[in-house]
Amino acid sequence: MTDHIWAGWRAAFVTGESKPGDECVLCAIAKDDDLDQRFVVSRGDLCYAVLNLYPYTSGHLMVVPKRHIGTIGEIERAEAEELFRFVGYAVAALSGPVGAEGINVGMNLGKPAGAGIADHLHVHIVPRWTGDANFMSTTASARVLPEALPDTLARIRSAWPAF
Repeated sequence: MTDHIWAGWRAAFVTGESKPGDECVLCAIAKDDDLDQRFVVSRGDLCYAVLNLYPYTSGHLMVVPKRHIGTIGEIERAEAEELFRFVGYAVAALSGPVGAEGINVGMNLGKPAGAGIADHLHVHIVPRWTGDANFMSTTASARVLPEALPDTLARIRSAWPAF
């Protein structure tokens, strides 16, 4: 008998959730008022922070400019300032209530670099713990998340600075 691990929630990502002509998912999140449904942690004037729906680990956030831009060269000064202020807030929130021992901050620029959404610039903030790279990612191409996204959202929001 073979054991199976089901990750059906990843089907939309694996099969290519968006079709040509569909609105950019990050632009749609920027416009949607249902912050809980979209797992938006916080919105500023020019950027927002959102939980990644396909996280590497619990608390994996993205900070995204609201304006649809694809490269660092297109970002305006005010956007860059707010973007990196939000990155700082994310690091502080993940270091606090989430209890991350370390944090990866980065961008995947272009499909060959691993960008799932290559045409809308965004920054990944990924909390890390000693020993968190377990056998599941290596042997089963799966990730084990010990907490549901709504619970993670509540913990991170509780530590996010108010404007």
